[in-house]
Amino acid sequence: MVHPYLKRRAMNPEDIDYPYPKGGDKNELYNVLHKTLGVPLFQEQAMRIAIEAAKFTSEEANGLRRAMATFRNVGTIGTFEEKMVGNMVRRGYDETFAKNCFEQIKGFGSYGFPESHAAAFAQLVYVSSWLKHYHPDAFCCGLLNSQPMGFYAPAQIVRDAQQNGVKIRTIDVAFSLSQNTLEQTSGKYHAVRLGFRQIDGFKWADPDEERERLAKGKSPTEDWGARIVAARERRAFTSLEEFARDTALPKRALILLADADAFRSIGLDRRAALWAVRRLPDDVALPLFEAATAREQPDENTAPLPQMPRSEQVVADYQTIRLSLKGHPLEFLRQTFAAESIVTCETVSAAHHGRRVRCAGVVLVRQRPGSAKGVIFMTLEDETGIANVVVWPKVMEQFRREVMGARLVMVEGRIQSSKEKVVHLVAERLVDRSHDLAALSDNLAARPAILTGLSPSEPLNDDRREHPDNPSQRIRHPRDVRILPRSRDFH
Repeated sequence: MVHPYLKRRAMNPEDIDYPYPKGGDKNELYNVLHKTLGVPLFQEQAMRIAIEAAKFTSEEANGLRRAMATFRNVGTIGTFEEKMVGNMVRRGYDETFAKNCFEQIKGFGSYGFPESHAAAFAQLVYVSSWLKHYHPDAFCCGLLNSQPMGFYAPAQIVRDAQQNGVKIRTIDVAFSLSQNTLEQTSGKYHAVRLGFRQIDGFKWADPDEERERLAKGKSPTEDWGARIVAARERRAFTSLEEFARDTALPKRALILLADADAFRSIGLDRRAALWAVRRLPDDVALPLFEAATAREQPDENTAPLPQMPRSEQVVADYQTIRLSLKGHPLEFLRQTFAAESIVTCETVSAAHHGRRVRCAGVVLVRQRPGSAKGVIFMTLEDETGIANVVVWPKVMEQFRREVMGARLVMVEGRIQSSKEKVVHLVAERLVDRSHDLAALSDNLAARPAILTGLSPSEPLNDDRREHPDNPSQRIRHPRDVRILPRSRDFH
């Protein structure tokens, strides 16, 4: 319905024909559809067409409306087809037009809604667009604090804000709050300071939800972020040991913060912080010895820790906070892809119609609308931008596993470009390249011992190594469960 309406908008309104029954009122459907240029867009119009053109009673039209709400009445709209088409033909409407009219109304069963809902949605879109244009800093911060929601994950929200001139600042124990916040800068926009809520598994409390909980007499939610802020207001943190003592956070919280690279302000990067956390004592200390818990285990006489490569830093960021300010995972695979003639998403967006290309990207979104007759739409992302991929049903049957399961996928196909410069890559072949992501992370032998519980000098014997063929014997760490967050799929 959208495309016919857009085509009508490009026409002279006087050139639009509104069918009418032979010998009947010429304005019968004009009065119903002139507002939408002859294309039924709203549920009320579908009901009025049934009443005016097919002479449905108000009860029958209400039944048609309820049948369109397929979330409650799956498939019942077909029971009205014979009556509606038959009545319209008997009244003098062309049979083809009557059938097409009913087919359009059937489309409401998938996504149609009342005009009032459309107006409310249009207003929401306008307000969101206005905020995004004039206040991209607040827009980004608000979306991050409302996650999970919508099509786009935190990484894409942050990337878009950066492209619009917004500075994003990392999670840091000296500056962050539980929520994402805005900070003053000398630039046009505020900077967005990432909050502790971005760390997977970190306990935090939403202020609005907390007020509701307390009003209902419920106990307050444990908020590790609030502990950090309270301790920070008393005095600045100068060491991890002091931080641990002042905040009294459990060791799990300290590990999560170290893994999220949140101790930079006290001179510790991710790897050094993980080692420092390992030297701390267990969570509970006897009051008599509380003053002595600053460092229970002495420093080990080991060589300085090797610098963590940027590719591993980026992967670790995605695994802990679902985004990275240090780079994009695919920029480290670009040389490999270029050798295979795999182009960037930016190249796809600028390619000419009919060009055959190969493109690889992280799968952000998979969509399979009920009205698309089995067509799947995929959105891929790399370090240059996004590309839209169309997968026809026959291709889906052949490459179902790759379409539904790949986190990183290579798509080979042809460019389809419309007059409006909307570009899609029509897939002909798909290859799951998720295994390439493993090349960005260090292997087991090179991982920090904090992940395996061994000292740097202790070798990995046979029963402590990973066994690819025996999942029960694999060493697992929460960060190793995935390389990238899952895609957001709608069908």
